[in-house]
Amino acid sequence: MKIFRKIRFQLLGHNKTRMYILYAVGEIVLVVIGILIALQIDNWNQTRKDNNALKEYLVKIKSHTLEDVQHLEEITKGRAQIAEACKKARISILDKTEEENLFVFMASGYAFADYYFKPNTGGYEALKNSEYFGKINNTPLDSLLAEYHSLIEVIAENEKSYNDYMVNQEGYLSTQFDVSLILAFGVLPQDSLNIRATPQSEYYEAFKQYTASAPYRNVISLAAFQFDTMIDQYNQLGAIGQTVVNEINAMITDD
Repeated sequence: MKIFRKIRFQLLGHNKTRMYILYAVGEIVLVVIGILIALQIDNWNQTRKDNNALKEYLVKIKSHTLEDVQHLEEITKGRAQIAEACKKARISILDKTEEENLFVFMASGYAFADYYFKPNTGGYEALKNSEYFGKINNTPLDSLLAEYHSLIEVIAENEKSYNDYMVNQEGYLSTQFDVSLILAFGVLPQDSLNIRATPQSEYYEAFKQYTASAPYRNVISLAAFQFDTMIDQYNQLGAIGQTVVNEINAMITDD
């Protein structure tokens, strides 16, 4: 700047070399300080941008986790209702009271529904593949997310094991029984069935034979105890998911 050059010339003109050197050093120090301040401001701006970007990922993970928790509540309720019917059917088998509990066995047929918990992992996978994933390394959230997604894999394996077995047994049943009456009874309204030529007794007889088969009973017996394990895992995952949400809320609030 002109003012600094003017001062330097004045010092040199008056042969004040020592003062000139001190002034030059001071000028260099000022320039360095200016550069450091500029770098610090740039770092602050970059940190703010990074934190905002991370926050967007965390908000998305929070939203997806809340969706998962709601889905877990729904599937838990469904599994619990089916498990209750299957347990009653299992007791009826042991007590040899199947005929008088035919409706229990009919209700147990929902054990053949291939339920799957389908988590939304999009937000978490997006963060993992981003440059911001390292910002949560060795944090409580990092551990929670690892635990959450590890349990998701365990649940998926258990569900697949059960559903694969169920589908296999159902496939065998379809080759041994004409299920047209069973499907009609399960799908058509009672008023519609009443006007058909087939008497209700034939529908019941078809169910009686179908539910007395070994593959059918194998499935409901498996569901009677394996669903309890699944429900327990759903509950564990829901609790971890809620903790993930709470941790994200705390991090967002701190920012």
